[in-house]
Parts: sequence; structure tokens; C-alpha cells
Amino acid sequence: MAVCTLVFLRRDDQILLAMKKRGFGKGRWNGVGGKVDPGETIEQAMIRETQEEISVTPVKYEQVARLDFTIDADTKPWQQEVHVYMCSKWEGEPTESEEMAPQWYGLADIPYDSMWQDDEIWLPEVLQGKKLRGAFSFDHADTMQHTKIDVVDAIM
Repeated sequence: MAVCTLVFLRRDDQILLAMKKRGFGKGRWNGVGGKVDPGETIEQAMIRETQEEISVTPVKYEQVARLDFTIDADTKPWQQEVHVYMCSKWEGEPTESEEMAPQWYGLADIPYDSMWQDDEIWLPEVLQGKKLRGAFSFDHADTMQHTKIDVVDAIM
């Protein structure tokens, strides 16, 4: 199972999303993040990935969710454990990289139709200040098959 990070920058009533320009998730809006490297903590990976993808260093942040994903469970299962952070203070200005093109959105204007199907289920919850544990499964065509979300006091 791949362990990954996902971070969203938030200022007032805006959230920073980034268009994935290549690789897994290409053509979709999302937060920034990626895989945890060997010998690296989840928090270190979140900071490194944010620096690499949008030239920003998270300073004040909180883990808001842990989401488990399974894709194509019936034939070639692929699993990912994603640790989601909300960042309220950072150093630097979000800048486009070879991988991501960042853009600010009003909370009422989040382009869910250009994001992963699960985002519309859990992202509004964390934007309201809730902490979540969730599990989602998708088929080989990226269609969501199952979902489970629990509001929790602490992320484990």
C-alpha cells in the first residue's frame, strides 16, 4: 500500500487547488502532495511535496483526514493511504511547476466536476472543521463503487 500526503492551502474563504499536469490524476484539480519516501515521516513528505509542487513551505497545518483508497479491487487491487492536511500559514507564493498549476477558488466555487468523485463527499466536511476517517473504492474506470466516512476526534 502506498502512503501519501495531500495538503490544501486555505486563506479566509478560499482554498488552493492545483491542476495535475502529468502522471496519476492528470487533468484533475486536487490538493498537492505525493508519496512518502523511505526513511521520511508523513509530515516531512507533506512539506517536501508542497515545496516541490508549488514552491511553498507549510508552516501552520493540521491533519484533517486519513483516507484509504482501493482501485480495481476485483482484479488488480491498488491501495493508497492518504493523509490529508489543511494549511493556514506558509512561506512563499504558490507557483506553477512541471507537475502542478495552482489556482485559488472560493469555497462556494470548488470545481468538483473536475476533481475525483470522492472529493465532493469528504472535502466539504473538512472545510467545515471536521476530522475524518474514510475509505473509498473505485473500479478500473475510476468510477466510485463504495464509500465510508466517519467523523472522528483524532486522526490515527
